[in-house]
Amino acid sequence: MSTNEHWQSRPEGGGRFAMWLIRAIALYGGRRLGRILLYPITFYFYVRRAPERKASKQYLQRVFGKPPMPWQVFRHLHAYAATTLDRIFLLAHGEKGFEIETVGLEMLDRQLEFGRGALLFGSHQGSFEALRAIGTRRPDLLLRVVLDKQKTPAMTELLEALAPEVGAYVIDASRDGTSIALAMAEACQAGQLVAMLADRGRGHEVLRRAPFLGSPAPFPVTPWLMAHTLQVPVMLCFGLYLGGNRYRLVFEPMAERVHIPRHDRGPALDALIAAYAQRLEHYIHLAPYNWFNFFDFWQDDGAAAPAIDETAGEHVGA
Repeated sequence: MSTNEHWQSRPEGGGRFAMWLIRAIALYGGRRLGRILLYPITFYFYVRRAPERKASKQYLQRVFGKPPMPWQVFRHLHAYAATTLDRIFLLAHGEKGFEIETVGLEMLDRQLEFGRGALLFGSHQGSFEALRAIGTRRPDLLLRVVLDKQKTPAMTELLEALAPEVGAYVIDASRDGTSIALAMAEACQAGQLVAMLADRGRGHEVLRRAPFLGSPAPFPVTPWLMAHTLQVPVMLCFGLYLGGNRYRLVFEPMAERVHIPRHDRGPALDALIAAYAQRLEHYIHLAPYNWFNFFDFWQDDGAAAPAIDETAGEHVGA
């Protein structure tokens, strides 16, 4: 992968056969066998997926301040494989067999007590599936997840086969912007949670740079424009993988309301994205092997992120 190749152009690892093989091993052989087999599987991807290996090295060097050892890159890839395997068990059996600690859940409760819904902004860090697993504890918290089904069709097909009811509550991010905005608005009006990942921009999205692990990095503006449009509370959510069967879900209040002035959007967006990037960096330092963006996130070839279009978001009522 060249430094200017977009992450969406990278093929999905494994494909349908690999995903269903992992499912069979996981559900019929058990989690212990599945975790043992993760080591040769991770080694295979370590050897075969040079672009992801290079991206992991670049990221870990930023975190640790020095070039990582090969075992650290392997550990990073293995953490991703482990959380991917756990997605199967979390969807198939919920929290059973896991220790999921929650921090700040009472703050989320306070935001929802008026029945106006809320936005949860996460990242490609740890496991977002752990968030859905706590639905067994709190069936009153109905969660809608904004997810691009077209990027990882094999994984999406597998997860929806395991938990069809979860797939029914996905808002497909591959649809047009107006449809996504309407679906999010309807969910919030019904008092539901709408979760989306705010650290990675799609190919067509407008991006703005914010300081992140030592250099400006591009982040999407769409989540913040949607928050401005919907005028519901925004919470941050980080699902940290702690090793073994342990996860920690952290909820933090971000904004009671997001207001972005119509004629001065740039500085307002910069402040919001910088605050988000700062919290993301905080949790990356707490759990450095949890962040799973295996591409040149910083676009180190010098390619500039697109400038903000001052009319962006008008189609969703901003």
